[in-house]
Amino acid sequence: MISYVIPTRNRPERLKQTLWAIEALGDHRACGGAEVVVVDNASTERLIMPAELACGGAGAVPVRAVLLDENMGAAARNIGVAESEPASEWIVMLDDDSYPDDTAFMERLAAQPADVAAVSADIWLDTRGRADTRESGGLPEVFIGCGVAIRRRVFKELGGYDAAFGYYAEEYDLAARMLLAGHRVAFEPLFSVTHAKVSSGRDMNTILGRLVRNNGWVAQRYAPESCRLAELRETRRRYRRIAAKERALSGFGRGLVELRKTLWRQKRTPMSVELWDRFTGLAAARAALQRQYAARPFRSAAIIDPGKNAWVVARALEELGVRLTGEGEDAEVSVIGTMSPGPMMDAMRKRAGGRQRVIMPWDVGEVAMERVREAA
Repeated sequence: MISYVIPTRNRPERLKQTLWAIEALGDHRACGGAEVVVVDNASTERLIMPAELACGGAGAVPVRAVLLDENMGAAARNIGVAESEPASEWIVMLDDDSYPDDTAFMERLAAQPADVAAVSADIWLDTRGRADTRESGGLPEVFIGCGVAIRRRVFKELGGYDAAFGYYAEEYDLAARMLLAGHRVAFEPLFSVTHAKVSSGRDMNTILGRLVRNNGWVAQRYAPESCRLAELRETRRRYRRIAAKERALSGFGRGLVELRKTLWRQKRTPMSVELWDRFTGLAAARAALQRQYAARPFRSAAIIDPGKNAWVVARALEELGVRLTGEGEDAEVSVIGTMSPGPMMDAMRKRAGGRQRVIMPWDVGEVAMERVREAA
């Protein structure tokens, strides 16, 4: 059995469309049945929901609402899991504007090895009535909250999301604790989710403040001492650049002040260097680039389409002894400069068919690559 857990606040019409999309998936008996638990984060608008989703008449899916007296942010998911059926093996975390595209994910969840605690979806953005680009964020072993399935047992054992985060980077914190507990996070391209991302009500100053503070907390909590300060500097640099682009430097500044005030309160549970390399994506980049190099060596590379953890790509290339050039300069290959799965695959799709050899710094699997080629 699976439980869909969906936090919501003041978006009843958007939630209704998401419930319709789940209903349109049809029969859930292949996974032992399903339920939907909606957790309302103290909405001021009235929440009206059906008691169940027909799902094609082949076994209705019950819908339950949990009404909170305060806005708990992402930690509302913890309440949803607590209220879910104990028989559910997997919790499918969604937002009120995200939903699975089909039922293929059910079989893929059942096939996961025992050490896989979470399965990341291939998340497509639908902002103009058509899903044509992927969601940004995440890393090879860090999931995105609007499209992930988590083993209920592991979620409960680890205590779920840390409520102090509110929103943003709470997934990084939970994924780090999963790795420290000996689990893995897997990416499943057949678990396809559409995120009909709603832009209204998004205050970029608040978002950038949370991003720099929360990502700083993650670095402080889990980075090995040998690279903790460097990781904090990279966090400030990355989000300052984004804040400048989004005209949200005041929010970034407030977040940075809050980070400095609260940094010492973060309990240190540093990872080993090996585990940190998995968490940041460096281990995945090393494996993929070493394989590409062994198959067809190259002496120089240009990093293109830089994004999340571009430094990982540069480090893995330098370790191979490959000379880095600027984009547009003479280089034998181009390497996509992000470890975020969605932007990485979108960049590969955009660059496919060109004259120069383009390499992805993470082996996402043949199924995912076939989809990239089909969409090119």
